[in-house]
Amino acid sequence: MAAMERRKAIGGGSSFIGRVAASIALASSVLLTTSCLDLPSKPKVAIPEGIPPNPGAPLPYFDINTPGRTAELLRDWATPIAEQTKIPLVSLEAYGNAAEIQRQQHPECGISWTTLAGIAGVESKHGTYRGSQIAANGDVSPEIRGVPLDGTSGNARIADTDSGTLDGDDQLDRAMGPFQFIPATWERFGVDANGDGRADMDNIDDAALSAARYLCVSGGDLTTPEGWEKAVKVYNNSMQYVLDVRDHANAYSVNVAY
Repeated sequence: MAAMERRKAIGGGSSFIGRVAASIALASSVLLTTSCLDLPSKPKVAIPEGIPPNPGAPLPYFDINTPGRTAELLRDWATPIAEQTKIPLVSLEAYGNAAEIQRQQHPECGISWTTLAGIAGVESKHGTYRGSQIAANGDVSPEIRGVPLDGTSGNARIADTDSGTLDGDDQLDRAMGPFQFIPATWERFGVDANGDGRADMDNIDDAALSAARYLCVSGGDLTTPEGWEKAVKVYNNSMQYVLDVRDHANAYSVNVAY
């Protein structure tokens, strides 16, 4: 009955043109209804919300004492994850490399590559902040430097500790590189990870492994909520920061860009 009434309203009775118009309108209505209601929607990926974050895709074992840039040994593992998460491939290799080195040398820590990715995502967009690019050996350029730590805008005030040698500022300290180390912390934890014989805060391989060391020493067992939160807070003693890192890391753990 409703269909007949609609045909009369649209087609103006029993004329041929009216019947054709009514048929088209009815078909369009059915098609629209089908497209809105019957077609399957794209499944959504459930992103975990826990602390510590999900560890993500397991890392393959490799010989961490291999000469040169050991992160390259993770190319096959990292490529599909990088494509889905939009993390630069070299950066993702660096996170996996750092996590596996720590696993083999300090298994009691339990740091995951997703945690390192979460921190780097928040701190420097994985080394791409303000257009910086990452070379094949992990070098990040232009160098990423934070604002002067003058005690404003929620920052701590840290007077110069390195005469500007590392951060280029001889008045106040600045955070440096893709993992935003301050000079004193880099002096303690900085380590070579890309096999070129020097520790460079502006190299994402070196910075990722140095960050892993720093987090493990600071938090202890990062497989526990208490240890993980304590470790992340050494970067920024803020629960909002902890949650930001958590959200990034958990998204990456299920191959979702964040």
